[in-house]
Amino acid sequence: MTEQTFERYDWTVEKTDAGERIDKFIVCKEQEWSRSQIQAWVKEGRVTVNETPVKNNYKVQEDDEISLRVPPLKEMTILPEEMDLDIVYEDSDVVVVNKQRGLVVHPAPGHYSGTLVNGLLAHCKDLSGINGVMRPGIVHRIDKDTSGLLMIAKNDKAHAGLAAQLKEHTVNRKYVALVHEEIPHEMGTIDAPIGRDPKNRQQMAVVFENSKPAVTHFIVMERFKDFTLVELKLETGRTHQIRVHMKYIGYPLAGDPKYGPKNTLELDGQALHAKLLGFTHPRTGEYMEFEAPMPKELEDAIQFLRHQ
Repeated sequence: MTEQTFERYDWTVEKTDAGERIDKFIVCKEQEWSRSQIQAWVKEGRVTVNETPVKNNYKVQEDDEISLRVPPLKEMTILPEEMDLDIVYEDSDVVVVNKQRGLVVHPAPGHYSGTLVNGLLAHCKDLSGINGVMRPGIVHRIDKDTSGLLMIAKNDKAHAGLAAQLKEHTVNRKYVALVHEEIPHEMGTIDAPIGRDPKNRQQMAVVFENSKPAVTHFIVMERFKDFTLVELKLETGRTHQIRVHMKYIGYPLAGDPKYGPKNTLELDGQALHAKLLGFTHPRTGEYMEFEAPMPKELEDAIQFLRHQ
């Protein structure tokens, strides 16, 4: 395998991250990978600091240049795994699932098993093949630590129909999020293009070159001391769109290890939940809409803030 076949990730350590173990530093940058997988890559010499391999107990220093070479995804057989999935709706074409926090949607480096796709393969044998063996049935995705509703296609015709609606921005998607600071406005629209952050290629940012249009609408639901609960509606579906847009306007998501401040609520990932999903059924033409309650961890955080 030549060097060119590896996917390379690079980070520069900022002052706020100085003193972190190298494996913990990387897992906070890329939540799709498990810490055990990162530790294995460090042992294999795939992680360098200032072009020198290090051990897992190495503590990063400000301005360290970190590089990781990840082997390409193997076109391997993804095995079914029995899981307790929260199936909200299912017919011969579509499955709507309420994904729990902490569950990766599809296999990726470091996560060849234990993903939503593994659970779906055990639940139903018929999933669309448009996105290949690694992502059968997956029309869209949400981040590992974002909970909420996803639509899954059981056949290629359904997949094409749902994907077309996403492309045309006709899918109704609403989220709830807990953000830092008290937003003074009752509502707003963020219309700012999103692309790779030129300072950190593993993050997204509002940039005006090599970017795509992104539009997020928000409504304030409730204010607390130093926090606000908001409902957000997506027009577009860019990677990390809500997390990037809310950071851009000065209200980053609570608990967000990638885009939020370190001094935050004790949450296991960003406080973001995909609460509503509406789309036109690809076979019947009927409009369908589903809603999922907030996960307990987010409800508990809101109750804590209410009683402060």
